[in-house]
Formats: sequence, structure tokens, C-alpha cells
Amino acid sequence: MLRVSNLDKPGFEQLLGELCKRLTDECRLGRTHDQSKAFENRVREVIGDLLVPWKIPVDYTPHPYGFPEIVLGKFGVEVKFTTEDSWRSVANSVFESFRSHQVRHIYVVFGKMGGSPEVRWGRYEECVMHVRTSHVPRFEVDIEAKESLFKKFGITYDEFSNLSEEGRMEHVRKYARSRLKPGERLWWLDGNPDEGHSLPLQVKLFAKLNSEEKLKMRGEASLLCPQIVGSSRNRTKYIDPIMYLLTYRGILATRDAFSAGSAAGPERGGDHVKRALVNVQRQMIQAAHYLEPALFIEYWGSNVLPERRLKEWLKMADVYAKMANPPWKPSEVLFLEDRDRL
Repeated sequence: MLRVSNLDKPGFEQLLGELCKRLTDECRLGRTHDQSKAFENRVREVIGDLLVPWKIPVDYTPHPYGFPEIVLGKFGVEVKFTTEDSWRSVANSVFESFRSHQVRHIYVVFGKMGGSPEVRWGRYEECVMHVRTSHVPRFEVDIEAKESLFKKFGITYDEFSNLSEEGRMEHVRKYARSRLKPGERLWWLDGNPDEGHSLPLQVKLFAKLNSEEKLKMRGEASLLCPQIVGSSRNRTKYIDPIMYLLTYRGILATRDAFSAGSAAGPERGGDHVKRALVNVQRQMIQAAHYLEPALFIEYWGSNVLPERRLKEWLKMADVYAKMANPPWKPSEVLFLEDRDRL
């Protein structure tokens, strides 16, 4: 029989233990659930019965996006449910836009209906073990998590919750980049934090852009990706500029956008990439001043002040161009008329 003399944190955790025991017994006696809402309502009913001695009410009609789902004074319960044999589930947005500020201690109550049905509880900050970043960044929880996401971040959950949206995203971006495979890029950088990075719904073909738009897009991509000056034997050097145009500008391009004779201009022969860069010098200078710092962190690994970006690009490009056939030095060819202003 449950005996809790004081509903402090240890007392509430003891109550959660009794809650999970009762729900597990019910499931194993045949009262399983096939929908998350039905399970959540049952959690409310049982926890309401357990809280009668403390006269703490349970709201059966909460805000549909409220976090956590069950608010009980300074305690909160986020309910997770699956019909699979797994303790892992997608959770709330990292921004916690509808967080109840009266709640100080958040717990997860997880109903697993697959395999041997069971209900367990865990401390929220210990159960969050991953963040999905394909659209709106959302936490994932696992009752059996071996290491919390916040330990990987190097901060506590409470510290994370007190950060601004941008402060939270710094941790999320760093974590997401650490998991990227070679050739992969994030599909989002900045923008509306509730929507992720916004892309046009209709992808444009680079070949259909007008001349000025083509120059602007080539200038941006060339600035962010100095490796395009490297060896023509490197078949991957155009992946980053092509992915930038697609994921950030919604434009579908091929390597011809940077290396074809049409990009180099009417003159025949010579190094098409070199001549193509000469043609977009003005656009690269402009892009160095208006592109977001997050893009340089994404593509260069660090933010460089706008007034130093072209100098830094030339340093990187000179290294890559040593591998070209024949080798050359972009710093001896590009931005010569603007060198005093770089």
C-alpha cells in the first residue's frame, strides 16, 4: 500500500512508482491500450486517485499543446505511449513554447504495449537522449537511456530551459553537426524557430534563372565552397555548392553551373572554373557582406567577420588550387582591383 507522508520530490517519485505498478498490472490483466489518448486519460484517472489525500486537482481538459501534459503544482508528467516493444519515443519541441512555468520537476510516464506490456517512469532530464533535426527540432526520450542529451551538451536541463531560443539552437546545431556523415549538410540554419529553415515549396531549376540570378547564386555558392578550385579529379568538390543551392535557396543545379563553358563566358578554352570565378567576383564581394554568420560556421567551421571573409577565402582557395591541373593561385588572379579594400 502506498504511504507517502510528504509530497516532496522523493514522495512524488514514490507515488509515480505506485502509478506505474497499477497501470502495469492492469495491462497484464488484459486492459491494454491501442491509442495514446486513451492511455493518457487513464494515467490522469489513476494519478488523480493517488493524489486525493493532497487535494491536488487533475485537469482533464488541458491545453492541447501544453508541456508537460499533466501539471500537478510544481510537478509535471509527460505521457508517452507506444504499441511497439520499445521504450523510445519522439517528445516535445526543444523550444517548449507552451511550457508551464509553475512546474519545477518534470517526469515521463511511458506506456509500452508491445512485447510484455509495462508502464515505467523516469526523470525527464535523464530520459531525453537525442534531438531530431529534420524539421522542427524535437527531443526523443528513452526510459532506458544510458546518457542524457544534456550531458552531451555539457549543461543541465534546467540551464538549457533558461536559454533563449537562439541559445538552445547553438547546442542543437553543434550536436547535429557532430552526427553528420561526409557529404551531408543540415537542411536548416536560422529562421522561424517554430518552423525550422524555410524553403520555397517549388524548387527552381538553375538553368531557368535569369543571368543576374545565376551570377548571384554562383557567387554565393563559390564563396562558401572554395574547394571548387581544386583538382578536377575530385568528383566530390561540387557536392557542397550544389547542396547549398538546393537546401538553402531551393535551386536544383548541377556541376555545370560552376564548370561549364557557359559559366566561364564566351571565350573558348582555358580553365572554366577560374574564368567562371572571375565573372562572379562582384557577386562574391557582395555575398561576403550579406550572408548570415551561421552559413560560414556551417561551411567553413567558424564565423569570420564580413570584412575578412574574402581574405580567408583566398587563403583556403590557394591551398585547394595547388591540387589543380595545372596548379594556380586564386590570390594572384581574383579581386586584384579590390585588394586594398579586402
